[in-house]
Amino acid sequence: MLHTRLHSPFALKDKFFDLDYTLLFSILMLGVISMFAQYSSSGGQFDYHAKSHTIRFFVFFFLFLAVSFINIRFWNDYSLLIFILLILLLVAVKFFGVQSQGSRRWINLFVFNLQPSELMKVGIILFLSNYYHKISSGDVNKFKYLFYPLMALIIPFMLVLTQPDLGTAILIIISGIVITWLAGVKWRIFAYLSGLLIVLAPVAISLLKPYQKKRILTFLNPDSDPLGAGYQIIQSKIAIGSGGIFGKGFLNGSQAYLNFLPEKHTDFIFTLYSEEFGFVGSAFMIFLYFLITYRIIRIGTITRSIFGKLYCYGFSTAFFAYVAINMSMVLGLLPIVGAPLPILSYGGSSMLAMMFGLGIVMSCNVYKNNAIG
Repeated sequence: MLHTRLHSPFALKDKFFDLDYTLLFSILMLGVISMFAQYSSSGGQFDYHAKSHTIRFFVFFFLFLAVSFINIRFWNDYSLLIFILLILLLVAVKFFGVQSQGSRRWINLFVFNLQPSELMKVGIILFLSNYYHKISSGDVNKFKYLFYPLMALIIPFMLVLTQPDLGTAILIIISGIVITWLAGVKWRIFAYLSGLLIVLAPVAISLLKPYQKKRILTFLNPDSDPLGAGYQIIQSKIAIGSGGIFGKGFLNGSQAYLNFLPEKHTDFIFTLYSEEFGFVGSAFMIFLYFLITYRIIRIGTITRSIFGKLYCYGFSTAFFAYVAINMSMVLGLLPIVGAPLPILSYGGSSMLAMMFGLGIVMSCNVYKNNAIG
């Protein structure tokens, strides 16, 4: 009964004043930059990618606003249902998913192909925020209360890993671990689990796909295969470095326009942007991401509910991690794992997940004085 969670039209009108307009305009600014970047990635043509990205941004921005006005209690009450639905969608991908380039990650919804693993990045934060909201701080470190979060992390991780999509699986784990740490799980438990992972590392490496092993070797030495596995990262570094202080100018990026840079509209969109707008433009984009992260943390600080605080702190940390991983990846500081840059990269599911997650953050602000029992 979604309508019971909303106020009357007059009350809803008043809620517009409770929006965090700094966060709202930062998202809008990032969206505008993303549209210009996608236009540039299409060679200055308003083709399928640029047009599709623009339409999706406006549709999902209105979704972001709609989610913002739904009472935060709704997301707390239905977080488990949302999580179970996403698990079922991940299972459905195994049997009915759309296969592309050797991976089975999408479900055909006729309007567009949905990638449930992207939504799980938000779903795991919702579920664990609700879980730790319900239990006392004294019970957080008891074994029986650690079992459910552990299963909630392992199940989606394994389902996404077998698609295969190692990058998204790692991001889901990061999102979940952040919430468990914020909820008060002792660092010793993380230390024990880290030790176990180190012991199992040889087994994990043996299970990696050949292309995944090659990505790790390429990260360690990109010049070992400059025309093969190392080509992307080498060209990315060249493009970013050639941008200089002020960049080559909009639509003047030679690496992108001469097609030296693969995947320039998805994971490597930051490279294209850096080449055209240089250090100054890149610094402005990073500032926007920092500002969005800061505003999310601020909302978490002022909201009354433990659920809202955990969600905002968890989502802000995960959001920042997504940005840091993507930028580190294109700069050669991390292996290429297929992590999109929030809002900027082309991809409907990724943008849907981010705008949905940001909408819940804004809901925490709009209903910041509402306590959740």
